[in-house]
Amino acid sequence: MLSFFLQGSRTRLLIRAGVMVAVVALIDWRVTQNVFFGFLYLFPMLMLGNCLLRWQLAIVAAGCTFLAEWLGPGSWMPQAGIPRDIFMFTAYFGTGLFAYESARNRELALRHSREIEQEMESRREAEQQLKALIETSPAAILTLDSAGKILMANQAAHRLLGFEPDTMPSQPIVPFLPLLARVPPADGSTPSFRTAMQCRARRRDGDVFLADLWFSTYQTRSGPRLAAMLVDSSDTLRDREESSLQQLLAGSRLVIGAVSHEIRNICGAISVVCANLSRYPGMAESEDFRALRNLVAGLETMAASQLQQSAGSQELSCVDLDSVLDELRIVIEPELRDSGISFHCYLPSDLPRVWADRQKLLQVLVNLMKNSERALAEQYRKEITIAATADAGRVILRVRDTGPGIAEPERLFRPFQPGAETTGLGLYLSRAFTRAFGADLRYEAGGIGCCFAIDLTAVVELSDEQTGSEENGQDQDSLTGRSRPVSRGPEPAP
Repeated sequence: MLSFFLQGSRTRLLIRAGVMVAVVALIDWRVTQNVFFGFLYLFPMLMLGNCLLRWQLAIVAAGCTFLAEWLGPGSWMPQAGIPRDIFMFTAYFGTGLFAYESARNRELALRHSREIEQEMESRREAEQQLKALIETSPAAILTLDSAGKILMANQAAHRLLGFEPDTMPSQPIVPFLPLLARVPPADGSTPSFRTAMQCRARRRDGDVFLADLWFSTYQTRSGPRLAAMLVDSSDTLRDREESSLQQLLAGSRLVIGAVSHEIRNICGAISVVCANLSRYPGMAESEDFRALRNLVAGLETMAASQLQQSAGSQELSCVDLDSVLDELRIVIEPELRDSGISFHCYLPSDLPRVWADRQKLLQVLVNLMKNSERALAEQYRKEITIAATADAGRVILRVRDTGPGIAEPERLFRPFQPGAETTGLGLYLSRAFTRAFGADLRYEAGGIGCCFAIDLTAVVELSDEQTGSEENGQDQDSLTGRSRPVSRGPEPAP
């Protein structure tokens, strides 16, 4: 019953308390017997403690004290009235404060309970999202204890290591990733590890594969833990090795061609000398002279059988120069930063794509950057700039540095140059690579430092009307069935 009077809005509580004060005052006024009804004011003070502030409760307590003293039995005497009024005021005010603090504590408890419920709900949602992320992740995710046993593994980890679903927990990690078993646990004596590496891993059936591994160690109440994420990078390794082999073969063909060219030149000079010597009497009948001529003929035959590049072996594609330069930054910019060289790229926003072999173009740019880096080693101003311009279906990519320049430009692009740091094949191979996909590399004189220009063929995007008028050039979108522009590129240079 009492809880019913203490519930409700602030307005209702004020009305109930006011009515109760009036009823008590009326009873105290109408009853003439020597009965004290002042204790009944404690009930409205309980109600008012739920809706008034402390200073407001003090005013109401003083008013109730005045009513109880004024309407109470007997006359007021200072000796007895003052202590009695103090006692009543304290009782009224204390009752109101008790109700006030109780209501305040109850509100704080409810608020704290709601916050805890919201936090628990948020935590459940976060856990569900994290669990969904882990279970649907294409990368294998594992957690291990300090003994190297698997505590949790997602479905990708089961597939990668060759396990049936939900069978990996409690399995030791040593047979599959022995490197993780050697990681020291995170405790007070060892630091936490957060690193990435590449290592060999083994599936349950014994197959070995190359894994890219990211792991970290952390501490929990149950002990040290290790979390790891790994992916199978065997395909990446095979693609990289195959690409390296193709580049090696292409470079070897060019080197052999350069050597054969020099051998032919030498054989030609020896043939001239032999022709001159054959005019001397008796020289042509000499066995040693005939042997020398046979050796020269054999060398000429060997040089003539050099490997030739096949025009059909070059696979051209539409290349975005912006993305190529981003890859160039990734490859070369840390080394340039360590050498104190500033690197800038300036490409127009409407620069068209070009026809090229992406990997070979990147190698040419890396070779030019390496040459510029060596040229800037002793320079005060160290800057390398790459800029591109488009005009008349061509895209010119210029690589300029602030180095000392080229003393003898006419000797550029020749193999086996004297004075070169290695074989002198860098620029020769770079030009051969560019000509292989229909471009050209040249030196541009003038200006500050040294400038090399790569002349590329721009991709021509035909309009819908043009593509519709060409029967052989029309392509169909595999999803919508609508025709799309066909880009035509140059034939590779022989």
